[in-house]
Amino acid sequence: MACRIGEMVLGCREPEVLAQFWCEVLDFVVLGREDDGSVEIGPREGFGGPQPTLFLSRRDEPEKGKSRLHIDVNPTDRDQDAELERLLALGARPADIGQTGDEQWHVLADPEGNEFCLLRARLAPL
Repeated sequence: MACRIGEMVLGCREPEVLAQFWCEVLDFVVLGREDDGSVEIGPREGFGGPQPTLFLSRRDEPEKGKSRLHIDVNPTDRDQDAELERLLALGARPADIGQTGDEQWHVLADPEGNEFCLLRARLAPL
């Protein structure tokens, strides 16, 4: 028996804003809210399925130093270019971390500046 990733935790100032953004990006729903303002989002089936949930932990100040964890996303029903347009319209913005321009992915930042990568679709678009 092995472990599985149950949830990923992302510290942020405005969990509700990021919950709305990431729910749109991942087609997730809000699964719960904590008294401190933290929000857990995940697949419609809820916790425990094949996909981990994303726990948006309320923090007044960003943690010092570069985060060692980021999220990679793959389009599921369109090509990478179409998904890039969608993510930018949702509030993502390009992030420069020193890429050369020859990468097969796009580095983006969510509305609070958390970096994530848009990879190519792994399945043919429908």
